Amino acid sequence: MKRIGIFYGSTTGTTEAVARSIADKLGVNSGDVHNVSDTPVDAVDAYEVLFLGSSTWGVGELQDDWYDFLDRLKRKDLSGKTVALFGCGDGSSFGSSFCDALGIIHEALQGSGCRFAGAVTDDGYAYDSSTAVIGGQFVGLPLDDMNEEHLTGPRVDTWLEGLREVLE
Repeated sequence: MKRIGIFYGSTTGTTEAVARSIADKLGVNSGDVHNVSDTPVDAVDAYEVLFLGSSTWGVGELQDDWYDFLDRLKRKDLSGKTVALFGCGDGSSFGSSFCDALGIIHEALQGSGCRFAGAVTDDGYAYDSSTAVIGGQFVGLPLDDMNEEHLTGPRVDTWLEGLREVLE
């Protein structure tokens, strides 16, 4: 398996819990799971595959810890790296900006040379709109742990199964 680094920003702990769940399911060492609030951006250099996770706050904003990290990350040459995005949002209360943080990260890294993996069809999601949707697919894994907690585990499992090819 390729060397995997998981990077997340989490205010309430939900995105952190998802990051740690992904790590457990993939057998990723806890030392390879990084909170972007206290991780230097050069830590991404050690990995071939980057899982990047952020919740969406307010009306379509990144989780606070991501702003500085993403500003530095988008300036790096990520050629040869695969990026898989995951995020948490609230499709009921904030349905017009559901998981927009995924779209923000995706857009910021467009010129970095990375290859994105893990797009998810928007079928079965309850939301109004999202900048994370391109051509009927989310650019990564959106999770609504507020309203659909029972779907989080199965969605993570299905998503990871679809990523197996890029992880090996």
